[in-house]
Amino acid sequence: MRCYDAGLNRSNFMPRVTTVTGLALLALVALQSGASAQNLAFSLFERYVEPLRVQAGIPGISAIIVQDGQVVWERGFGHRDVEAVLPALPDTPYPIADLTQALSSTLLLQCAERGDLSLDEPIVKWVPGAVDAGASLQQLMAHAAPGVTRGYKYDPSRFALLGAPIAACTEQPYAKALAVELLDRLVMSDAIPGREIHSTPAELRQLFDAAVLDRYARTLTRMATPYRVDKRGRAARSELPPAAFDAGHGLIASARDLAQFDQALDSNLLLRDSTQQIAWTNAATAGVALPTGLGWFVQNYEGERLVWHFGSAPDAYSSLMLRIPRRRLTLIMLANSDGLTAPFSLADGDVTSSLFARTFLRLFL
Repeated sequence: MRCYDAGLNRSNFMPRVTTVTGLALLALVALQSGASAQNLAFSLFERYVEPLRVQAGIPGISAIIVQDGQVVWERGFGHRDVEAVLPALPDTPYPIADLTQALSSTLLLQCAERGDLSLDEPIVKWVPGAVDAGASLQQLMAHAAPGVTRGYKYDPSRFALLGAPIAACTEQPYAKALAVELLDRLVMSDAIPGREIHSTPAELRQLFDAAVLDRYARTLTRMATPYRVDKRGRAARSELPPAAFDAGHGLIASARDLAQFDQALDSNLLLRDSTQQIAWTNAATAGVALPTGLGWFVQNYEGERLVWHFGSAPDAYSSLMLRIPRRRLTLIMLANSDGLTAPFSLADGDVTSSLFARTFLRLFL
């Protein structure tokens, strides 16, 4: 088995941006003004991402920054397939794992805006016999779990139950609803509603035109190869994760696709601003604020509200989408190992534990 050796120990994956050189460069940014400062920030961010990628043993990363509704920076780092020496590109498709929840929550909020359902209704209305029978749609969206510490427990399998009310409200299977209402509408041309789309029951495949299924098949041939990274920072090709797809995880998309989604959020094309603000406000149980809103993580950093989500498929893929709404600034990163998110315990609700996110925030805030 061929290994891609990063030459660094993954267990020693420590911050590099606080070195004297790093602080000097950050200070230089502060002395600049206008477009020159922004261009320097992009250059510095690019300069930091590559060593962070190597340090984490990640074979390939695709990254995009969106500002004011426009893609202002995009890069690929490393390889989407090491053995074939194929570079990671901004349009390389990756399974984005749990980041799928951000799109699912948008569909559910659209249903609520139309009055087709209430977020206060219990999930048992759509999923008879659900273990969380008493949990409301809103509680599942926020990963609220009464009876546990802080009333919060991150659990994608609970979130996945929300596919049933989405299907009921849109009157079509969840995969089709996602494809029609978001992927097609936003021209997310490299996005696929699940890797198993060609092996699903015939009645579901028949919902998609032959041309669409052919496009999905072609896109899958460009999907990034998954890798696992050992403690010495060496990456080796791994098996594809299970092809399950539901409201909680499983969407395949490129960084450019997610930029399309971000631009639609920023322009309120998908949701009214009032609805979006509710989704981007910390939920609470028994008066205790949770680290989540509705389908997103929400936190404050240096006086700014951060809205974000992540994905992690162990030994395979990872993803991160970080929005700074007031500045209309978004970072999107996708990787073909779990090193983008797994080392940082992001499910605890603090995106600044990620070296990639912290580097971005220090340069752009």
